[in-house]
Amino acid sequence: MTEVKREVFGQMPREEGGGMVERFILKSDSVKVEILSLGCIIAALETKGRDGEFSDVVLGFDTLEGYTRKHPFFGAVVGRVANRIAKGRFTVDGKEYQLFLNNGPNSLHGGARGFDKVLWSPQVLPNGVCFFRLSPDGEEGYPGDLKVWVTYTLSGGELTINYRAQTSKTTPINLTNHAYFNLAGQGSQDIYDHEISIEADSYLPVDDTKIPTGEVAAVQGTGFDLRQPVELGKHLQKFRLDGFDHNFCLQQVQARRLAARARHPPTGRAMEVHTTQPGIQFYTGNNLDGSLKGKGATTYPKHSAFCLETQNWPDAVNKPRFPSALLRPGEEYNHTTWLLFSAA
Repeated sequence: MTEVKREVFGQMPREEGGGMVERFILKSDSVKVEILSLGCIIAALETKGRDGEFSDVVLGFDTLEGYTRKHPFFGAVVGRVANRIAKGRFTVDGKEYQLFLNNGPNSLHGGARGFDKVLWSPQVLPNGVCFFRLSPDGEEGYPGDLKVWVTYTLSGGELTINYRAQTSKTTPINLTNHAYFNLAGQGSQDIYDHEISIEADSYLPVDDTKIPTGEVAAVQGTGFDLRQPVELGKHLQKFRLDGFDHNFCLQQVQARRLAARARHPPTGRAMEVHTTQPGIQFYTGNNLDGSLKGKGATTYPKHSAFCLETQNWPDAVNKPRFPSALLRPGEEYNHTTWLLFSAA
């Protein structure tokens, strides 16, 4: 059985349009997750270690103020298009669109005021919560009225996130959740003792602005071969990597399949990521720098968390050989990601 509670989390500042932010607490016997109506943010996720003790394994803030200031998308649903669009430009049906540039020369995670920064309308379900919003035609430069539903449900150790969308005009779309995990507990200094594996035979090399070059490269014989579990710290040293911020190419099937696994041997906590999406962005918190005060006044230094963002491939709207990122009127965008937490 899953318990669902709702409570007031805070009030948006007037310059952000005001409005009440609610917190939804989903609780099973092994997982407790807190989700905000602002940005569908996973603000806390407590899961058991092998000692039976709960620990919060996602980065974030204790108060709404932290989330209304600039932060690196902690726990948020990002869109319309997660990840990067080169030069913030794309052409659909012969018309060129220009987006706001918020990541060097590129547009990242939906632009200046993406899905992470807006209030969603919640509906409580027996085992979770469904958030809805209408992204109006032209919002952040994107075409079409886009109706979006993001549903979180919890069953035992499994948190399910379903994304659905319908549009009035052809538009690119790519939705993901940007939770930052540390299975040792949020506030732990690094993730070097985590074991990571990713079920991908290929990945996307990127240019110096993090845009895929268009090549789909085999992982075999490179530091990107994570098909067998690696201890992250040793692996980064061995291959002289500063960290990961790359899309791994998953099997091109629409069905649920295992995408990645993370394990923290000292506590026994493990997390599996299953998805219907064609890609997963593995990011090791390279841009965290200790400047943000998080929950319990802890700081978050570089490499103190990892993200496993299930997604379509970055810049797919400009790369005809990548899986299509376009949603057309009359179609439905529908993808699901499952996060399974366990301890052994």
